[in-house]
Amino acid sequence: MENIPIRHLKTQKEPQPDGNYTIKDITPLLANEPMVQELHRHDFYFLLVIKKGAGQHTIDFTDYEINDHTVFMMRPGQVHQLDLKAGSSGYLLQFKTDFLYSHNSAAQNHLTKLIQFSFYQLEPEGFDKINTLLAEALKEYRIQAKGYQEILKANLSILLIELLRQRQDKVLPAAKSTPYAQEKLEQFLALVEANITTHKQVSQYTELLHLSSYQLSAVTKALLNQTPSEIINDYIVLEAKRQLLATSNQVSQIAYNLGYEDPSYFIRFFKKHTAVSPEAFRQNSR
Repeated sequence: MENIPIRHLKTQKEPQPDGNYTIKDITPLLANEPMVQELHRHDFYFLLVIKKGAGQHTIDFTDYEINDHTVFMMRPGQVHQLDLKAGSSGYLLQFKTDFLYSHNSAAQNHLTKLIQFSFYQLEPEGFDKINTLLAEALKEYRIQAKGYQEILKANLSILLIELLRQRQDKVLPAAKSTPYAQEKLEQFLALVEANITTHKQVSQYTELLHLSSYQLSAVTKALLNQTPSEIINDYIVLEAKRQLLATSNQVSQIAYNLGYEDPSYFIRFFKKHTAVSPEAFRQNSR
């Protein structure tokens, strides 16, 4: 993945809260020209909040239309492209893991739940609450009065709670979501991301999680409407797409990087799940 540019968090004023947090009003940046960003990654969390706007945002090869009252949330390592039209308005919030996690463990849990989804379409009333929180955060960030770092951390925690409240009714009905199920889902997703090159069987994850295949399937079906196997396969395909577009490596090398000793098996797997061969995907996406 070395050929995909990695952007690092840069602060514009000193001192900043450990160099791990920035917030910007994007309205002046888009007053006269669009914001166009080619395929890249970040080593930080990225929250783009659109008060008014239009354009397209592609995150991990899924296209999202940018509209008024939309929120995009990305975790470190995800790849994206952005075409945000001139005249758009809103905020860009960026922070590193240590900034939030040093505040409290509850905020960590809220973030883990939110980043399962990259796109949020909010109702006007709900968006106003988010907008007010971000306006206060921007003021603290600019003025830097005594104790502003702690206020920014608390503000971010409240922002995540508010987003989670607005998301739950639409995405995770209360009847389906329990703290236990949510915790197991988060553990499973983290394990898949960390072990995808060596662990491709559901049984390997149920062993790590100390669950039966039935129990894990019940969790993933209830919260994501997918089987554990579908989640694993989706992540393999996503990693393959990243490497196909990010590098000039041969398909056989990418297959090896993903843990396949037989490139032909990997090619069949990729085509089964995308309807095109790896090389065709690479050519069609450039």
